[in-house]
Order: sequence, then C-alpha cells, then structure tokens
Amino acid sequence: MEKGKYIYCVIGVNRDRKDLSSDKYKFRKKYNSPGIGDQDDEVYNISYQDITAVVSSSPDTSYSISRKNLICHQKVLEELMEDYTVLPVRFDTVAVSKNGICTDERIKEEVLEARYKEFKDLLAKMDDKVELGIKASWIDMQRIFQEIVEENKDIKKLRNNLLLKSIDRPYGKKATLGEMVIHALEGKKLKEEKDILKVLKENYVDKRSNKVFGDKMITNLSFLVEKPKVEEFDRLVDKLTATYDGRIKFKYVGPVPPINFVELVISFKD
Repeated sequence: MEKGKYIYCVIGVNRDRKDLSSDKYKFRKKYNSPGIGDQDDEVYNISYQDITAVVSSSPDTSYSISRKNLICHQKVLEELMEDYTVLPVRFDTVAVSKNGICTDERIKEEVLEARYKEFKDLLAKMDDKVELGIKASWIDMQRIFQEIVEENKDIKKLRNNLLLKSIDRPYGKKATLGEMVIHALEGKKLKEEKDILKVLKENYVDKRSNKVFGDKMITNLSFLVEKPKVEEFDRLVDKLTATYDGRIKFKYVGPVPPINFVELVISFKD
C-alpha cells in the first residue's frame, strides 16, 4: 500500500528558470534535505502549471512537534528560499485517505489546481520577501525594577511605607504593590518595544508580535522584509545592539521563510 505524502510548502516558478521556448516551467529536480520520518525518503515536486507542491512520502500519518521533526521541515523550506518564493504549509500536514492511498495526481487536482488563484495571489504578495526575527530581553532585572520604583511615585511611596512597617506588613498592601509593579512592567515593555520599532521603521513590509516569556523578555517580533532591504535591516539591528549595550540583549534570526506571515492549511475530504 502506498504511503501518505508529507507536504512542506508550495513554491512559484522562478522567472530565471522558465523555458520560454517550450512554455514549460523548470523546478529543482533534486533536494539535499531528506524527507521527514527517518527513512531518507526523497523530497520531490508535484507541479501544476507554474506552481508546485514540495512533498515526500510519509511513513506516518502524524508527527509530534519535536526539535528533530521541526528541523527536518524547516531545512526543506530553507533550501528552497534562495531560489523561489516559498509558501510554508502548516507543520504536520500529511495527505492520506481512508484507504491509506494518496496519489500525486490527487494533490495536483485537489490542492494545486483547486487553489491555484489563491496560491498565485499569495506568491505575488510574498515575492522577493523573507522573514527576520528579533527577541529583546533586559539583562539586569534588578536595575529595571529600580527604574520602575523611581519612575512611579505611587509605587515608590507604597514600597517605602511597607519597608517602614517591615515587621508587620499588611498582606493586602503587598498584593497591591505587586499588581502595580506588574502593570508598570508591562507598560515599560510596551515603551521599550515602541522605541525599538522607531529605529526599524520603513525597513519592513509587515510585522507580527509573538508570545513573550517571563519578566525579562521585552518583545518577540517577526518582520516581513524585502530582500534588497535585509542588509540595511542588519545594520539597524547592529545599531540597536550598540545603543542598548549592557541594558538589552537582542537575539536576531533570519532570513527564514515567512512562516509567521503565511501558513497554508491543507486538508482532504474523504
């Protein structure tokens, strides 16, 4: 019985690869990255006109969100992004039917042909763009909490009153102080994020705010950037790093495929 098909992404033809004389479209024939599932399955193309789905045979019908599986999925996307506009497909998309058979023809007809206009519009929107990511975190939280106390007279007053009554601190006042500090910390994060974005403005097409973790992390942002502007974006991140040296640590990643800006959801009716 034939395996299912794991779908990594949809790509559009690179204009440099088009064979105008025969009106055919040439996509990469061989991939260095192995398919998901630890069986070294070949990664290959299923094409319809000038778009193609990049797939591999899949020994399983579902994959856990493990580091190993995510890296395998990501490597296929990154191998393609230099030459093509990539539309990432949601991780763990496996095309199977009730009888366990999913043919290339089915993906061609039910995915590529059926959603051709949608994919072409997205390819045009993402053309010549990549994703860059920035995580910013405070280095010294004691310094930040001290700044909050100095910047907020109500917090400072309540803290000083509690220190004077340190032998018998009222629980309600301690809870109130904690809530005030948390609120002030969130406000400080928003202000720091706004200042960071001021430096980067006009050098990205779009941005996404991702989840932050803990008190230290100020912001976790993804940016959609035109390829010709990546070098300037790099320079601005270097400027931020120098400006906030000793105060904020920046983690800068990319370029990567625009997974935070487009993620195709593909399903089959059985």
